[in-house]
Amino acid sequence: QVQLVESGGGLVQPGGSLRLSCAASGTIFSVNAMAWYRQVPGKQRELVAISGIGTRYADSVRGRFTISRDNAENAVYLQMNTLKPEDTAVYYCYANIQTTRYRGVSDFWGRGTQVTVSP
Repeated sequence: QVQLVESGGGLVQPGGSLRLSCAASGTIFSVNAMAWYRQVPGKQRELVAISGIGTRYADSVRGRFTISRDNAENAVYLQMNTLKPEDTAVYYCYANIQTTRYRGVSDFWGRGTQVTVSP
């Protein structure tokens, strides 16, 4: 019913920038929080940034990454600057969505996009 599609990942040198995009489509009544998570092999998925009532960032990215939303398009973006090798991960889009007026909210995830920071 709902799909989240990410784009914008890739290979970048340390110090470079990337902008991730994610758009939600399908049966959507309202979108609550939207966020970006990341995961590296062998580790738990971690929150990078979330936009709901306010915004919150992981300590490791605060001041370098910026999350923004286009509510009209049900989209969320992550501008990543001054990238470091330790930012290398698969980045996942997350959204908390109410699909119809009469249903509760549910969590939805994108399939992920690879970000690699390497010389």
